[in-house]
Amino acid sequence: MQQAMFIILGALAVLVLGLFIISLFLPSRVHVERSLLIRAPAARIFMLVNALRNWPQWSPWHSKDPQMKVEFSEKDTGKGAWYRWRSRRRKVGKGSLVIIESRTNEYIANEMNLMQQRVSRGYFRFEPAADGTRVTWCIDAEMGQNPVRRFMGKMTDKWVGSDFEKGLHNLKRVCEKIQGREAVVYE
Repeated sequence: MQQAMFIILGALAVLVLGLFIISLFLPSRVHVERSLLIRAPAARIFMLVNALRNWPQWSPWHSKDPQMKVEFSEKDTGKGAWYRWRSRRRKVGKGSLVIIESRTNEYIANEMNLMQQRVSRGYFRFEPAADGTRVTWCIDAEMGQNPVRRFMGKMTDKWVGSDFEKGLHNLKRVCEKIQGREAVVYE
């Protein structure tokens, strides 16, 4: 009985040590990027992203919990605008987003704090294309030296990437509604 326990503890120690050593070779920085061609002018798409009060119309996280509590800064467009959210749903949690740079119809950068973890930097690029605007949504996160966070970093593209794809498709749908004048848009 005692010998079996020592074997199990030894195997567990080897497993933990092996996972720790593997994590040393995993990247500490994570980059997730998705793009979509939207058949709309950059100005229309830009205002949907730059005015934070528009995010509930297209953000993939707002649709996961329509009951989440949201607070906006007085300034809700451009550099310095922010919003916070709090959800009872584990997949949404609580966090905040602040726009740190905004170049009209070209680029928006933000810092996002999800569930009180490290701050990640996200950005949107709006590039003219033959049939509209190519919108690229990216996020960069530093995972640090924590082995568990580095393993989680390997899954971030799968987890966040699918949310970005959904958000871009929602953004496209809202832009098409604006053409038909069904959506409410803050400028």
